[in-house]
Amino acid sequence: MKSNDLAIRVENVSKCYRIGLKEDVQDSMVANILNFLKSPLKNYHKYRSLYDFNDVIGEGKAGNDSSVSTDVFWALKSLSFELKKGEVLGIIGKNGAGKSTILKILSKITRPTIGQIEIRGRSSSLLEVGTGFHPELTGRENVYLNGTVLGMKKSEIDRKFDAIVDFSGVEKFLDTPVKRYSSGMTVRLAFAVAAHLEPEILIIDEVLAVGDAEFQAKCLGKMSSVAREGRTVLFVSHNMGAVAELCSRVIWLEGGQLKQDGFPFDVVMKYLSSSEEKVGFWSRFPDQDLICRPAWLRTASIMSNDENSDSTVFQFNERPKIKIVYEIKEDVKNFAIYLWIRDALNNVIWLSKDDDGLAHRGQMRSPGIYGSICEFPENTLKPGRYFVGIGITGTPKEAIQEEHRDIVNFSIVDAGFPFKRRPGIISPYLDWKVVRYDDREFYVDQGRLASEASRII
Repeated sequence: MKSNDLAIRVENVSKCYRIGLKEDVQDSMVANILNFLKSPLKNYHKYRSLYDFNDVIGEGKAGNDSSVSTDVFWALKSLSFELKKGEVLGIIGKNGAGKSTILKILSKITRPTIGQIEIRGRSSSLLEVGTGFHPELTGRENVYLNGTVLGMKKSEIDRKFDAIVDFSGVEKFLDTPVKRYSSGMTVRLAFAVAAHLEPEILIIDEVLAVGDAEFQAKCLGKMSSVAREGRTVLFVSHNMGAVAELCSRVIWLEGGQLKQDGFPFDVVMKYLSSSEEKVGFWSRFPDQDLICRPAWLRTASIMSNDENSDSTVFQFNERPKIKIVYEIKEDVKNFAIYLWIRDALNNVIWLSKDDDGLAHRGQMRSPGIYGSICEFPENTLKPGRYFVGIGITGTPKEAIQEEHRDIVNFSIVDAGFPFKRRPGIISPYLDWKVVRYDDREFYVDQGRLASEASRII
């Protein structure tokens, strides 16, 4: 990467914390006396633990050295990456993976134990609710305080002030102390301040965890706008849909280390696949309550075309099937089995019923054990993990209705799919016809189209 394009460099960064030692809690006088007599030895061990911790820091041992005390916790281990100007980087991982720690280091709230960071440009951070806000000051005063901390002049803040207030939606409470704000109001104002005061680097941690859907959409739009202006964004979130939509690159942290760095779709899908259990079959025991119902679901299973394989992994050009077995105990009107599929980003792909397009739709289904098989179209679902929910409905609905979410799941893999980076939640192969005209055919065809258009108008 050219040095002029560099916004952030993280080089071999590790962060170490000493875990507090739990004190012994005694519930009797004798135990307290014995504990007092053992205090010198206990204090010696605590001193050695602290001494070992300082040795670790001094020697630069990160992570896996067996000699390191168990009282030491490495939140980050030898993390390195570079970020160029105008790039939107998403950071994903489970709780405790080190996401917030690296943002705090980049925001200069804490220092790395080992390693170096380089930040080129003015940065603004939104890490936690209320971070950087003085609770006793009003919203208006906090806007100017934050701008001053960023090195802006009062005249610069004045020019941005109306846009900040309009975006935050807290105009009515602007002269109220921030300590009176709800968490949602605080985050609204904090994000508005961070995004509108024109930092060259914007650092956001879980802003989408607070606020309603409208505010979340505004945040995503603003972060996209900031990126289009050539500024750099670091974005931590557990909302994989937002990460895939907003970011140009994603890194996945696991146990404080870099697990994967790459294109958002690839990294998000790999992360979600690693954290989900592969389930191709579902069933349940018919207890007394189920047996007494007019109809109930017995089993559901994912199958391949030959119906003998229990694989949950399919090629893009294969046709997965789901077989649903159910029992009807008495005549049920308007009976139907239905299923829906969602992707790993929680988008519902489709919902289908077993009486779609059938002549017997709405008719009565008599007692018996049934199986309904639904075959999914090939060359449609993009590579990734998919989750299937099933349900039954009928009349009376109160007695029949039953739903089960995400009972089985399956994966579509890359082979045979050359367009995984196309936008959209599905990528079907559509029928296209290509015609080459000679001059006469072209003008005749255009004249016919113009004539039809004039009749419509």
